[in-house]
Amino acid sequence: ALCDLFIALVEERCAGFGLALTTPRDPATRGSHVSFAHADAWPIMSALIDRGVIGDFRAPDLLRFGFTPLFIDEDDVRGAVDVLADVLDRRLWDDPAYRARGRVT
Repeated sequence: ALCDLFIALVEERCAGFGLALTTPRDPATRGSHVSFAHADAWPIMSALIDRGVIGDFRAPDLLRFGFTPLFIDEDDVRGAVDVLADVLDRRLWDDPAYRARGRVT
């Protein structure tokens, strides 16, 4: 349910920013992670992590988010989408500091 909520909110609130769902929509084939592709996935994830939304980058262009109901709830999902929408809308990821690549995000 948390994954479904996240997908729905991202597609609603972040439409037009170049995100493409790469994770299966069917919960039976999806598991507990949701991934979206974006050409600037590395700096976007770096900006999200800097703002407390912890996900990870998968080469070449994936933003990956994990959902564990024992640790997060619907409010956390809504908050993460709020941060993602803000990062995209204000292009906060487009900063040289977020483009520098380390070994992991």
